[in-house]
Amino acid sequence: MTTIIRDPGRLFAPATVMVEHRADGSRILRSPMTLGAVPAKLGEHLERWAAEAPERTFIAERGADGEWARVSYAEALARVRAVATWLLGQRLSLERPVVVLSDNSVEHAILMLAAMHIGVPVSAISQAYSLVSKDFAKLKSNIEHITPGVIFVEHHARFAPALAAIAPLHDGVVVAGTAGGAGEGAVPFSALLERTDAAAVDAAYAQVNGHTIAKFLFTSGSVGAPKAVINTQHMICSNQQAKAQIWPFLEAQPPVIVDWLPWSHTFGSNHNFNMVLRNGGTLYLDAGKPVPGVFETSLKNLREVSPTVYLNVPRGFDMLVSALHEDAGLREAFFKNLQVIFYAAAALPQHLYDELNRLSLETLGFQVPLVSGWGSTETAPLCTDSHFAPERSGVIGIPIPGTELKLVPSADKMEVRVRGHNVMPGYWKLPELSKAAFDEEGFYKIGDAVEFVDPTKPQKGLLFDGRVGEDFKLVTGTWVHVGALRMKGLDALVPVAQDIVVTGHDRDEIGFLIFPNIPELRKLSANLPADASVEELLHQPSERAMVARGLARLKKEGGGSAGSAARAMLLVEPPSIDAGEITDKGYINQRLVLTRRADLVLRLHADEPDHSVILPAGAV
Repeated sequence: MTTIIRDPGRLFAPATVMVEHRADGSRILRSPMTLGAVPAKLGEHLERWAAEAPERTFIAERGADGEWARVSYAEALARVRAVATWLLGQRLSLERPVVVLSDNSVEHAILMLAAMHIGVPVSAISQAYSLVSKDFAKLKSNIEHITPGVIFVEHHARFAPALAAIAPLHDGVVVAGTAGGAGEGAVPFSALLERTDAAAVDAAYAQVNGHTIAKFLFTSGSVGAPKAVINTQHMICSNQQAKAQIWPFLEAQPPVIVDWLPWSHTFGSNHNFNMVLRNGGTLYLDAGKPVPGVFETSLKNLREVSPTVYLNVPRGFDMLVSALHEDAGLREAFFKNLQVIFYAAAALPQHLYDELNRLSLETLGFQVPLVSGWGSTETAPLCTDSHFAPERSGVIGIPIPGTELKLVPSADKMEVRVRGHNVMPGYWKLPELSKAAFDEEGFYKIGDAVEFVDPTKPQKGLLFDGRVGEDFKLVTGTWVHVGALRMKGLDALVPVAQDIVVTGHDRDEIGFLIFPNIPELRKLSANLPADASVEELLHQPSERAMVARGLARLKKEGGGSAGSAARAMLLVEPPSIDAGEITDKGYINQRLVLTRRADLVLRLHADEPDHSVILPAGAV
């Protein structure tokens, strides 16, 4: 058996960064590493591995019998070419792309690769917009914007209401996955595999180049309405080339990944899926996700498959840490072959960061590097990466090869902007928004802020410092840095808080709207029946007391009026996907929560707070 590479010197490229200081106070950060040769198209990787490692498992998912159904690289390429043949007969174009409404599956992967293989854009739309949404408003908006020529759903019956809602908005062909059975008027996916016209596919493939649009990926809407981001072949291929240069172990040992992150988002598709494909790795599709009652599927998969790289969002790590504590067998399987743990989409609370480090040290005798990166849908996605052992949570690393950062003073923060091979040409059919997204030097204005871990040692990396638009001032004129305070609050309110929205704009003190961690609170409320309502749960004196003590701890840690919350409220209603309060990766939209729950903000900050408002322990 091959020895797993775990030497940091072989895992990562040296952490170095060049800093250019400008007279206006801005700084330009670059990697001194030149970006290597970038393939013209993603399909080159599939062609390569089908030739070099034809029998290696590329992608696997659970079959109806519960066992892993594996697809090799050679099998994947054969299916891609067959599906591409069918697609060539569907009058597809930039104006009639392929759209996928369902989550990750082997058939989704084959269809996605087939479309890109022949130069047809593909757009995966969040499954929540079809299955969770009540009004289908976002789904309708997306469909109207990109007018699909083909729409794929894995289970036709489950998506029937969504398909009916959008039927008047397109003239595309509906394709139904094998697992769910074809419904009336839908083409079964099996029909797409019936024949291959090698000459026609090869001719279309030859026309694909770096400028070809590979995907339309919709933004989550965390800032403004969701927009269709143009992702070119060069953007996504250059991003993976940079990743391979700073994580050289990926080429030495093809990664094995167990992943649930949806391909409707850039983290799951452009970062994770493409990392596997670029480096000839194996992807096990995880039908679980960090949701009570579903996460058990993820744990079952991790007991059977020991990943070499594990990637997740903070909510996933929150649930995983709890399970690792309770299950020694899971710990052994999880850490067995693990080379790197990677978190993204939001900052990981320090208590989870510390626990993951402790668990890996306890299990293996050393710490598996726990790292992060930073980027967006508009940057395919990676702009920075911490290809070194960071000192704390929240370190997003340094610029990747081929990408420049511009740090611009903004109030008392440093706004960060991006320019490079990985940056989008613009938003689809939104020329004015596209123009406004870039500054006069061509840097994409992403809207985030950063700070140095150590300004005298820039190679130690940058810290994510929140979104510029989320910060606000108290009536005293003091700036409140929402991102940093949210992280402090989550650590102080363990295990009560699942997430926090910070309030206090133009007021004299800060408040917290707390989305509670219901599963953890049920564990702590043994005196209540298992089916007790959320309202009953949140009115338990012991749980309100935990919040009060957490607020008192936060105040004791210091930071003045801008560094702690003077009051809090536990929210009964979970964040709404329909209203845009949360994405299906678990990212909370601070602005939309405050707008939608303005009445609760008023109650929270009332001069005479009612019984729902919790004050710090010891406060009068």
